[in-house]
Amino acid sequence: MTHPRRIYLLNPQAFRPETIAVAFAKTSRSPLPFDEIAAELNEDQAARFHEKWVVGYGHASVAEHAVLHIAIENVSRLAIETIENNRLASFTEKSTRYQQWEDDAFYIPAEIRDSRFQDAYVETCQALFRAYQAMLPAVKTDLMEVHDQQPGETDRAYQRRMQSDASDVCRFLLPAASLANVGVTINARALEYAICKMLSSPLSEVQSIGEQLRIRGREEAPTLIKYADCNAYLVGVRERIQQMNVIQGERSRDPNLRLVAWDQDGEERILAAILGRFGAAQGFHQALDFIRGLPPERKQALAAEIMAERQRYDQPLRELEYATLTVEAVMDQGAYYEFKRHRMMTQSVEPLGTHWGYAIPAAVVSAGCLEIYEKVMRQSAQLFQKAAQWNPAAASYIVPNGFNRRVLFMMNLREAFHFCRLRAAETAHFSIRRIALQLSDHIRKVYPLFGQYLDVPQGQNSQDIEQLYFSQLQAE
Repeated sequence: MTHPRRIYLLNPQAFRPETIAVAFAKTSRSPLPFDEIAAELNEDQAARFHEKWVVGYGHASVAEHAVLHIAIENVSRLAIETIENNRLASFTEKSTRYQQWEDDAFYIPAEIRDSRFQDAYVETCQALFRAYQAMLPAVKTDLMEVHDQQPGETDRAYQRRMQSDASDVCRFLLPAASLANVGVTINARALEYAICKMLSSPLSEVQSIGEQLRIRGREEAPTLIKYADCNAYLVGVRERIQQMNVIQGERSRDPNLRLVAWDQDGEERILAAILGRFGAAQGFHQALDFIRGLPPERKQALAAEIMAERQRYDQPLRELEYATLTVEAVMDQGAYYEFKRHRMMTQSVEPLGTHWGYAIPAAVVSAGCLEIYEKVMRQSAQLFQKAAQWNPAAASYIVPNGFNRRVLFMMNLREAFHFCRLRAAETAHFSIRRIALQLSDHIRKVYPLFGQYLDVPQGQNSQDIEQLYFSQLQAE
């Protein structure tokens, strides 16, 4: 009897997500090939299986085999924060760099509609979008006076590059109410929890999106997301903590990234774990004792051996995850919008507001647009501060990208390699580059053995970014 290797796809056009999930689950007990298992199933059988094993016995991992591709259009960028706050999913969204927003492309939340703030809200959103559209050509013209067309670059490519650079500057004006589209690929297990979080949100828009996702999800995976609902625990914790407000005092005005904590022996544990993985030691404790007994130059040499043949796009060994850092950063909302996509790290972000002030890009000043920029930013701040006394969650819609936000995050060293390579690159937006370069500076100090191998451009630091691209980091 022969056992030929087979590698093939279960066609999602032929089988529903729940059927595919059952076919994969049944392989633990059935000797049949996957396609034969799937061919024998119908929707009722799949539903009964999931009702028994996933719902009844809690084998929720089975639901991870049911994958859905969801298109979400014309929702606010504030709502997308909750949508994308799911680690086990993939997201692609409308770019502020390659697209421009129309002057009516903003969301009016139900909380604001018909309230005493509605007129001021609409007027402020319109003012922000008018300023955004007025500044785009002015900033583009100013940038073209500074940046020449590159050798071999076509006129069309040059115009497109300058338009993108202008959009990078003018995006600071886009409010959280700006409408956007996002494509989501997610498995049914993660989707069920995502829907729970949305239905537990303080924002009616996010609750409505959660309800629509529940309806659409049940069309494809009715049993697997059957019990997605508002989570009383999530709601209760939020409400109780918000009522406390126990800590008073002046907020720090320091815009720099700050290292809160790190594993003091992180690099030694990385080296010990690598020795154990490749059989050079009999257990972790033996390896760790050995590493701790090495002089600094031997540790340096061992790290060099580990990193010697790694190319720029090679992922570092997984053992770099044994060293973690906890970091606090203040960044503009536009930068946070990119930062939040790095979902492997743990992030705790303050509610969006105006109390950290707003950043002023240098190109706004050089293009002669400072007056209009500051006028609409202050108009937004004034409205937010009034509306926040009534409903702070709904007031966040009016806050533009240029306002700063405090983020606490924890990441391992392997994730830091990925983050710094992507976000410190010269092609990245200057706001997030500043954060990535600050982070890389801290990593090199506390993890010198591996930090020296971070993939960041040489000869440029965060201070250079601030001087080149910012007039102010925290204007009042």
